[in-house]
Amino acid sequence: MGGMAGLGGTEQPRQQGSTAAVRWTPTVEDELTLKALDLYGDPTVEEVRFPSRPESAVAARRLTQSVVLRQWGLSAQLTEHAVLLVSELVGNAVRHTGARSFGLRMRRRRGWLRIEIRDPSRGLPCLMPVHELDTSGRGLFLVDKLSDRWGVDLLARGKTTWFEIRVADR
Repeated sequence: MGGMAGLGGTEQPRQQGSTAAVRWTPTVEDELTLKALDLYGDPTVEEVRFPSRPESAVAARRLTQSVVLRQWGLSAQLTEHAVLLVSELVGNAVRHTGARSFGLRMRRRRGWLRIEIRDPSRGLPCLMPVHELDTSGRGLFLVDKLSDRWGVDLLARGKTTWFEIRVADR
């Protein structure tokens, strides 16, 4: 296996202070993750709305883990990738759109999972060349690397940024 070591954030040194919210890793199932569907709603049924605040990224990650791992019964590795990508897209929505809220929607169909983040801004995210990236700008590069397909759909109001990951159906 291997290849993706380090992405989970488990090997990195612990940081002090307020980075705790940002450093939540999908390998840990905490109580809030187990209760995520009850707390926030089920994004496979309808879009779940979150306020555009950094702490909403943690909630969105927990919800993603809860659905991908528990509800859909997919692998820990795949869950980790989905959680990481949701994290990046939510980060984008929260940092760059100036919007009050964003929506999370998750779909599963034969051979694929699809996750959508909808926000009210029509400003397009851009895929930066890797050499220009600092750590905060790696989002779409990661999305491009870890998903099989991704894109942005402009809506009458705002946009949906989505990614799809191929799933080997057992």
